[in-house]
Amino acid sequence: MKSLRNSVQLIGNLGKDPEVKEFGGNKKASFSIATKDAYKNAKGEKIEDTQWHNIVIWGKLAEVAGKYLKKGSEVCVEGKLVHRQWETDKGEKRYITEINVNDLLMLGGKEK
Repeated sequence: MKSLRNSVQLIGNLGKDPEVKEFGGNKKASFSIATKDAYKNAKGEKIEDTQWHNIVIWGKLAEVAGKYLKKGSEVCVEGKLVHRQWETDKGEKRYITEINVNDLLMLGGKEK
């Protein structure tokens, strides 16, 4: 069985086209996906909750993502959570949580 430690699987829709950059011959694609959940509150009203997730893909898979994915595309991603922090030029600390993807499945069929 594959290790379950720090394992994430999500199905969602891209919020924007992937941004592909090259670092020393290695490509990186980044974009965000939205996942939706629905539930009923105490009054019985249906509430929809949308969560946004930062996605990072490296290598050949990044090339594939850049070529075939667009805003609105439905995807299934599998990877691990990574937390990063850095300091701005003004000395402010910034934090981000990303999903480093190792497997990608494009859903939704062919584009018309």
